[in-house]
Amino acid sequence: MVTKFLPRARAAAFTPARAAFKGSETHFPDPEPPMTASQIVTRFAPSPTGFLHIGGARTALFNWLYARGRGGKFLLRIEDTDRTRSTPEATQAILDGLAWLRLDHDGDIVSQHARMDRHAEVAHAMLASGHAYKCFSTQDEIAAFRDAAKAEGRSTLFRSPWRDADPATHPDAPFVIRVKAPEDGATVIDDQVQGTVTFRNSELDDMICLRSDGTPTYMLAVVVDDHDMGVTHVIRGDDHLANAARQSLVYQAMGWDLPVWAHIPLIHGPDGKKLSKRHGALGVEEYQRLGYPVDGMRNYLARLGWSHGDDEVFTTQQALDWFDLSGIGKSPARFDFKKLENICGHHLAQSDDAALLQEIDEFLGATGAQALTDSQRKGLGDALYCLKERSKTLPQLLEKAHFVLGERPFTPDDKAAQALDSVSRGILSELTPYFRDVSWSRNALEETAATFAERKEIKLGKVAQPLRAALSGRAVSPSAFDMMLVIGRDETLARLADATD
Repeated sequence: MVTKFLPRARAAAFTPARAAFKGSETHFPDPEPPMTASQIVTRFAPSPTGFLHIGGARTALFNWLYARGRGGKFLLRIEDTDRTRSTPEATQAILDGLAWLRLDHDGDIVSQHARMDRHAEVAHAMLASGHAYKCFSTQDEIAAFRDAAKAEGRSTLFRSPWRDADPATHPDAPFVIRVKAPEDGATVIDDQVQGTVTFRNSELDDMICLRSDGTPTYMLAVVVDDHDMGVTHVIRGDDHLANAARQSLVYQAMGWDLPVWAHIPLIHGPDGKKLSKRHGALGVEEYQRLGYPVDGMRNYLARLGWSHGDDEVFTTQQALDWFDLSGIGKSPARFDFKKLENICGHHLAQSDDAALLQEIDEFLGATGAQALTDSQRKGLGDALYCLKERSKTLPQLLEKAHFVLGERPFTPDDKAAQALDSVSRGILSELTPYFRDVSWSRNALEETAATFAERKEIKLGKVAQPLRAALSGRAVSPSAFDMMLVIGRDETLARLADATD
């Protein structure tokens, strides 16, 4: 016998109990009206047991792109049934990470823990319909069975002796509720990424749906929540692929339509192994604190495992227009910091100045740095045109912006100081008068410096290098002539005087 679970044809009515987190308070607004049958609904369902890692962020992005690009809904559920590991701080970190990536969700946040009564209701419904049964086997009995099976070379998959027991023989003792899995044949999952995947039913256990203390297991809660939320497409990591076969049993038992499955490969490090802290894997909030621009980060995450032809750099709108499950590859993607920086550099160069200033404000706030003063903000805004082109991260941009963010007199760093030796200061002293009456345009400034260098029979670099050091106090800065345009004639002459004095 082959049990084949086909994707659902339509969305179920959307009548979940939904929760919104406000500190430690959880509230449930009235359910929304049922959705139209054709509307696509995706969800992101993280467990609040730590930061939002990069793999989770990509999963959220894929779900967001798929729903938003088709006029559907993107929902957020916090799977907080593990009360010993779930923390409000971890939940907030997830929300902060999603907010930074600009991944907005529809409706209120669903708390899985708050829906435990509904999960138990479904478990008892399966029990009543004969698709589940009470199991009274103790942990010691299960462990003894597996030890004996292992010693005899048999499968350690536990088969409960209570599966077909007469209810009259049931003891007055604690029990769990197990689903009745098919014992022969195969279960086939049609996956939009992995293709057709077959599981032998002999390898599927009678999974526990409800524990002896009345709490639901993850495997049950996920299915019930996805159904009640009207989720049409489950896009998640391929480490959940085997779960799809087991979770399908609950859908079948309840007579519910299945979602469309799409299990995406995990992210690996440069060495081809699962991404971990040894590769520099960080929480999403750390990437913000490192100064990666959000548009670049979102672009790079979209390219981790998904492609649209040979396009590497694209806007969010293009990603929304292009994203499709058929573009997701079957092989794990490899995280590459150099590629991330290159993509971020493209986005910085193309960024809108007002939006970039806002992002810089957010970056400074996230890192605990001092906010920009009004004069610094104006100077930075005037200078962005010459700061964006060769910067790949916000710290790189701000380092180059030292000439408008710092104050006179500038103390040169080590490399800048080397460029301001006695010979160079002498060159600047002779050059300064030429800038007093020149037309303050880039062409005129460059021509003045070039003519001076020609008269002195030195290369233009011998003039430009100390000029940059004097104007910024840094070896890394924009062109000297760009800085002169931004700060103006009077400030330029004052800084040259500081350096030569």
